[in-house]
Amino acid sequence: MNHRVDAPEQAIDFNNENSNTSANPTFDAVLGARLSRRGLLRGSVGTVGTAVLGGLGVTACGGSDDPVAEAKVLGFGAVAKSLADTVVVPAGYTASVLFALGDPMAAGVAAYKNDGTDGDFDKRAGDHHDGMEWFGLGADGKRNDSATERGLLAINHEATTDEKLSSFFLHANGGTSTLPRPASEVDKETAIHGVAVIEVAKSAGKWAYVPGSSQNFRLTALSPIEIAGPARGHAQLITKYSPTGTMTRGTLNNCGTGKTPWGTFLTGEENWFGYFTRGAADDAARGNDKSVTSLKRYGRSQGAASRHGWETGGADDKYQRWNNSKTGASANGSDDYRNEMNGMGYIVEIDAYDKTRMAKKRTALGRFAHESAAFGKAVVGQPLSIYMGDDSRGEYIYKFVTTAVWSAADANPTDRMAVGDKYLDSGKLYAAKFNADGTGTWVELAMTNTAVAGYATYKFADAADIAINTRLAADAVGATKMDRPEWNAVNPANGEIYFTLTNNSNRSIDPTGSQYLPDASNPRAYTDMKGTSKQNGNPNGHLVRLKEGASVSSFSWDVYLFGAEAGADKSLVNISALTADQDFSSPDGLVFSKATGICWIQTDDGAYTDVSNCMMLAAVPGQVGDGGKKTLSYTKADGSKLDIVTPVGKAATESTLKRFLVGPKGSEITGLAETPDGKAIFVNIQHPGEGTAMANVGDATKYQSQWPSNAGYGAGKRPRSATIVITKNDGGKIGT
Repeated sequence: MNHRVDAPEQAIDFNNENSNTSANPTFDAVLGARLSRRGLLRGSVGTVGTAVLGGLGVTACGGSDDPVAEAKVLGFGAVAKSLADTVVVPAGYTASVLFALGDPMAAGVAAYKNDGTDGDFDKRAGDHHDGMEWFGLGADGKRNDSATERGLLAINHEATTDEKLSSFFLHANGGTSTLPRPASEVDKETAIHGVAVIEVAKSAGKWAYVPGSSQNFRLTALSPIEIAGPARGHAQLITKYSPTGTMTRGTLNNCGTGKTPWGTFLTGEENWFGYFTRGAADDAARGNDKSVTSLKRYGRSQGAASRHGWETGGADDKYQRWNNSKTGASANGSDDYRNEMNGMGYIVEIDAYDKTRMAKKRTALGRFAHESAAFGKAVVGQPLSIYMGDDSRGEYIYKFVTTAVWSAADANPTDRMAVGDKYLDSGKLYAAKFNADGTGTWVELAMTNTAVAGYATYKFADAADIAINTRLAADAVGATKMDRPEWNAVNPANGEIYFTLTNNSNRSIDPTGSQYLPDASNPRAYTDMKGTSKQNGNPNGHLVRLKEGASVSSFSWDVYLFGAEAGADKSLVNISALTADQDFSSPDGLVFSKATGICWIQTDDGAYTDVSNCMMLAAVPGQVGDGGKKTLSYTKADGSKLDIVTPVGKAATESTLKRFLVGPKGSEITGLAETPDGKAIFVNIQHPGEGTAMANVGDATKYQSQWPSNAGYGAGKRPRSATIVITKNDGGKIGT
């Protein structure tokens, strides 16, 4: 998730971190960019054969290793691009709002008034619904993986809509946009971050969530969470709250998800760095030690301001923890929060079925701007592989391979978190290096790797240091800089791994400053016009896919799809030859359906939003190597020629790629879960109305969006993030 360019301007974009100044390859040498001008192509708001609702959206993630169908063609009429404040789905489908910001999750909590006066947000739906997973429930209220009409949804609440400091839709008058922030406002805002687990059920053909279910629960930015894995108890995790370095408070900026083969929920902490502040003289206060190098690599230079100013809420410890400066006199950090940020940036494991179990941060999987965590196929007697991406410009793709080999007895255990200890606390972490010939190497991040142990920029001490400072270890081994790795998902039909690369404004054929050349795996650098504004780099994004090789350290790859407008230059921009029913920009959410084999692609876009709101597409992908090599020929400013050769997948057809959904104004489509029979999918519509100015919070006529109230859901007119459920009117599987 990133603040889009059409949202109100912030002084600092805390969701667009750009701290990779390493000299690592962005591939080989590269090219010259050609100007691609936006033509007059515009999609219609509505078309025959589509169903229009008051707004809805989507994202996605991958799940278990059960047998899956392999889709051949898509069985619905494509949805046209739309700028309407509605959710549009194909004819023959129904989309309904299920669970929105502020909805009560416990008995006795008042209905949401949606006027800025509501409280008790630790017992309500949080904001910015994001990644999501389904956990089936039987009639006895216990785990049942085949259940299709009752279950739990574990939902990430990533962030909140803000222009400057205040989450203005949460407060009656929009809140304060100056420091200090009132404690009452800060308390609301910390509570709407985190995770919600809710019970949902189908009755008389309709889905609803169960507001008073005893199985509902929330995690917020203040919930106690255990540190697990190699970094547990490490000196860099010692804080005033946890002098032993074994605990932290809260999970933050939760974006992508994963579901373990033993039935627990994984959530990734993404753009957490911007919530912390550092004093202007903090480098010297730390003695310019290696912690300064770490903080800068993770986006916190001295003098950095925080996104919301929560540290100004008062003297209470729960506010002061957001000040990441060295303010105490202790040598180890036990009297301040100089190390607090080191407790964020992990994959967090949660038992959705048991709210009494404390969540755990699985540090062995590394620390960075995590999105989803997708498991490869679980094979008895073999280690498990988990794939991850770091969602910032020029960051890396990772793989974790467990020490323990998979045992079928662990698929349905009594103690799920103990099984998590077995597989997620010990293993090998790798970063990806892409080669120009379509091959690649997984490079281990370990003290046994001399590139890590001898890295001059940062002196690693041990495995825990690598787990906490994973980005620096990946810098050390020369991992390939990618165009913002977002979600990833594993194709259950063949085990290939797909990554969305959302966009990257730092690609240039004539790089200066922090820019860098395009390369084979990130081959585009061009200018796209949005009105009179130039959008440079790779504004539309693409998807890459990997196929594991004969060894744990080898893979092959190609580019599956390039995002582009249909009318763009097919030699340098619309390389995938997308049509008006297929074109998209900034792919983000990604999930494969195990029931149908369909690959769902969701967008979080700002480059193409003058033509269409964000959307979700359905795809039937082939396999790595099913296409051929293409050459992108650029002319640099000095007149020299640069060619980039990149492997590109087989072109999609009208039967294998088409638009399924378009969301309301200002929204991102993210988070997808499905019932095991594939007859219901749950999708999240995040931050509708994000482009509303804070000054207009009191005038509903000036809201960019009034969804979902304009769809008949809930009180008030302030826009709300929400989960929707989509079903097929004939009762069939979605997309077929």
